[in-house]
Amino acid sequence: MGRGGRSGEEIDRQIPWDEIKKHNTRTDRWIVIEDKVYNVSEWAKKHPGGSAIMGHYAGQDASEAFREFHKDKLKVSKYMAPICIGNVVPKASADLDEEEIKKDFLQLRKIAEDMDLFKPSKVFFSLIVGHLIFFEILAYMTLYYFGTGWIPTMFSVLFYTIVQAEAGWSQHDFGHLSVFKSVKWNKILHSFVMNFLKGASVSWWQHLHNQHHSKPNIINKDPDVRLEKVFVLGKEIPKRVAENKNNIMPYNWQHRYFFLIGPPLLFPVFFQMMVFKHPISRKNWLDVFIMCTFYLKVLILYTPFYGVLGTCLYYFVVRCLESHWFVWVSQSNHIPMDIEDDKERPWLALQLNATCDVEKSHFNDWFTGHLNFQIEHHCFPTMPRHNLYKIAPYVQSLCKKHGIEYKCKTLAGAFSDIVKSLKHSGEIWYAHYQSYHYK
Repeated sequence: MGRGGRSGEEIDRQIPWDEIKKHNTRTDRWIVIEDKVYNVSEWAKKHPGGSAIMGHYAGQDASEAFREFHKDKLKVSKYMAPICIGNVVPKASADLDEEEIKKDFLQLRKIAEDMDLFKPSKVFFSLIVGHLIFFEILAYMTLYYFGTGWIPTMFSVLFYTIVQAEAGWSQHDFGHLSVFKSVKWNKILHSFVMNFLKGASVSWWQHLHNQHHSKPNIINKDPDVRLEKVFVLGKEIPKRVAENKNNIMPYNWQHRYFFLIGPPLLFPVFFQMMVFKHPISRKNWLDVFIMCTFYLKVLILYTPFYGVLGTCLYYFVVRCLESHWFVWVSQSNHIPMDIEDDKERPWLALQLNATCDVEKSHFNDWFTGHLNFQIEHHCFPTMPRHNLYKIAPYVQSLCKKHGIEYKCKTLAGAFSDIVKSLKHSGEIWYAHYQSYHYK
């Protein structure tokens, strides 16, 4: 079988699932979308969302993921036609419950479309970007008018931390193409917010985040549950790590050292390295160049106040505070949930297994960038965040119908569950390590 392209005979070719599932390697990838089989072995390298997603769905039905990631399916379909190699033979004994979940979820999406929930508010997103610029100006003007004493510095750091944290939620909107109909304008604003206002890499974020959404909390597929051997998460990873003789951390203490190396250092140390390492390794020089304008901007604006070393310290403190903000919010929705191997669940079950919500309030909405509606965001990643609460009752109703647990917590409860889950995973590792190595 060739890689890509198709002949007249291949158009009507009937391909059984047993054959499709064999094509799931890095160099040989077939996926199924709407009962059509596509050979994406070569095309995956050109995929705008990254080749990794193609690998995560190789040998699987990617119909639901395709539907939720692509806004303009007609435009995308013209790229798909040349790599279509046939039709899938229906499974002899399809899981009726899974098929019913998929059918109902498709109907829910139709309801969301009829309610115009995929239509963004220009006023809302103008205010979001406007408040970023406002706080950035306020951070500088506080020092300009009141000097560099402790109190003005504290307020300036606070304002600039707000800019960085809220810019993180805002770039997320543009990255998911949920602000403009035009992909081009989403990408332009994404670069402005992510590269210029935050000093981070667009390509790095897309590489990680698209994988996360395609297979959330799936071992060896979601990069967010690969934590560089510093933490073990869920129930399965601790056991596998315990069986490895190269254990380098006392994971039974991870719920304690989390406070020292998790929230404080993720952004100013690990992310700071990765935002440059990723685009440089892929020679994405435009990404690197626009990022550098952020650091040049910071030096030009703040060196007259603090000098070079003082400006570096100012920046480090801001990143530490931002890191706390991001880690507690982002991890509260995922770490306490199930982390498992890929079981090829339907989209709704896949997302609910890996996400939970936090109660709605004006503060929670702002503080989390509306990611307190993480379930709804994962179900409909291109839906503008200001509409997520509107679809939530429908998602809850669908989950209730199919016996899928829908979790919604208080903000404090969600934060507390991070530590509890780390402690539980650490205990699993310790018990398994003792039994495995000291039989």
